[in-house]
Parts: sequence; C-alpha cells; structure tokens
Amino acid sequence: MDLAVVRSLGSTRRLAGAEDLQEFEQELVDQYLLAAAAAGLCDSTLKSDRVAIFEFIRFLGRPIWTAQPHDADEFLVRQRRELNRAHLTVQHKAWAIAHLFDFLITRYQGDIQALTGYVVTQPIDEFNRPAKADYGKTRIPPSEEEVERLFTCWRDWLPTARKFLPAARDYLAASLWRRAGLRIAETCMLDIRDWRRDLGAHGKIHVRFGKGSRGRGPKSRLVPAINEVDALLDWWLSEVRHQFGGDYDDPDAPLLPSERRDPHTGACQRAGDDTLRTGLTEAVARWLPQWRGRLTPHTLRHFCASSLYARGMDIKAIQELLGHEWLSTTTTYVHVHADHIENAWAKSNQRMTARLGL
Repeated sequence: MDLAVVRSLGSTRRLAGAEDLQEFEQELVDQYLLAAAAAGLCDSTLKSDRVAIFEFIRFLGRPIWTAQPHDADEFLVRQRRELNRAHLTVQHKAWAIAHLFDFLITRYQGDIQALTGYVVTQPIDEFNRPAKADYGKTRIPPSEEEVERLFTCWRDWLPTARKFLPAARDYLAASLWRRAGLRIAETCMLDIRDWRRDLGAHGKIHVRFGKGSRGRGPKSRLVPAINEVDALLDWWLSEVRHQFGGDYDDPDAPLLPSERRDPHTGACQRAGDDTLRTGLTEAVARWLPQWRGRLTPHTLRHFCASSLYARGMDIKAIQELLGHEWLSTTTTYVHVHADHIENAWAKSNQRMTARLGL
C-alpha cells in the first residue's frame, strides 16, 4: 500500500474553511499511517486501519478531533447490531480508532488545540473497548474422552475412505491442531522442509508463518513434535505424502497438498483453510455429532492447551508452544475441570506434609 506524501504539521498555518479542515484531517491520518508503517505494520493492516478510520469519520460527520466516547459507543453498536459485523471485525475497528487517537493525543494535541480550539479525547475507553473478539464467549473444548473417540474413529475409518489421500491429509491437519496447537493458517503454509526431524529428541516443526502482533508480519517459531506429533509426521511422509505426486522430495512443496495440480508446473497446489476446515466438520458430524457446529480448528487449539496443562505442562511452556506473545492470552486457552482447585489444594497439602515429615 502506497502512503501519501505529507507535509509537516508543525508549520505556521490557519484553517480558513471547510476545505482546510478536511485537508488537515487527511494530513493527521496520513501522519498516523506513516508512523505505523515505520513501526513495521504490514500493508494489509495499514489498509484495514485506514478503512476503519475513514468509516468512523464518515459516521461522525464532523472533524475527527471532535469525537467523544459516546460517538464511539454509537459507532460500535451500529457495527454490531445494524451492520451485523463479525466480532473480530468490530474489535479491529475499535483498536484502529484507539491507536489513531493515542497517536493524535501524544504527537499533535498541542497543534490541534492551537488550530481548532479542541482538546482531543480518546473515544475508545475502558468501557466501550472490546477486550476480546468473542465478547466473553469461551471456547470450552470437548472432554479428553470425546476427542479421543473422534480421532480413534477417524483413524480407523481412513483405510476404507473412498478418497484416502485427502482424508488422511485432513486427519493429519486436525491432529496438528489437537496435539501441537497449530493455527489453521500456520498449518496450511507448512512446507516439507518445515519438518525438522534432526532437531531435538522428537524433532521440531518450523512454523514460518506464525501470527505476528498487530500486523507486523509473520512471526516464526519452532514447535517441538511432542504429544505423538513426531510419529504422525513420520507416518505422513513415509507412507502417504508421496502418493500425491512426484514433488514429495521437493523441500519447497506443501506438506499438506491439494489434489489439484498447478497448470504450469504440474506440482501439487497447497490445501486451503476451507478444505481442511471442511474435513474436520465432516468428521465431527460423523463421529461426534453432539459437537456439530461447535468443534472448530481453534477449539482444538484450546483443547491442546487444556490437555497439556492437565498433564502437568507449565503454562509458560504452553505459551511458547502456541506462539502467544502474552501469557495472559494463554491463560484464556486453558480450561480446567470443576475439581481442579480442590485437586491442586490436596496436592499442595501432600507436598507440605512430605516436606515437614509429618
């Protein structure tokens, strides 16, 4: 995305009419986007921020520096109720507006007040700021027994599947969400070279397209192939992947290929997220129907975190496995049984008793 050439806002000037006000407003937004680009935000994030900001300006109907919290209240309510925007979309719009006003208050509060007489107020405050995209909806995953039943039935069915190759691929993808907590986008972007069997006791998956913070591009990490992931990938590469085509020995070929071929090279194309998501949806409908419409790839990511925590893995290690920037995010992924507190209390008492020799 190309940024506009902007002039210094510190130069001597006065706003004589509506055209000058609009030009000044445009310069403020351009300066913000320029600063965001300098901070490393990718073009797609800059573009979506710009769209959200100008949508808010049009809704406001007056200069942006006049906005108040009640204006943001009305804007966000309209997004959710009248326009029926997705929760994540509303959250991103609110954050884009909040970041713009943080920038205006920090850098240009004095200039704006001198030119317009207004003191800029942050319209996205602690009361209307969407803290999470799901607005408090918790993704409680199925129980260990339910997930085990789903994957056992799925695995046993594979040899009889009418189309074995895509069925095995979808099973592997879902297993990576269940056992390693990969995101669906990360899974789609894996290449053959990303399975590093030579690293560590179990091998590691090189996630090169991990989710970066605030649009700063991909954030890579190495995910240990624990929790039987190593055996699954060995099975996939030794017994299945080569059946898709002759590119199985090309390190740059997709680890999870589509049945379709590139019309120019004849190589396998990459399976998309819709394809992998559909594979899970069909498996759930067949073997875990009570979770139809509720068990998603991201819910399996929650299951992975909860399952590993229940087995004693440190939550900091789970944070690194999932690729979260903040530990507080990881804590929302861990769902424990109702008797977890009582069990933890009993274990702590046992440790204390053993330490004191009672």
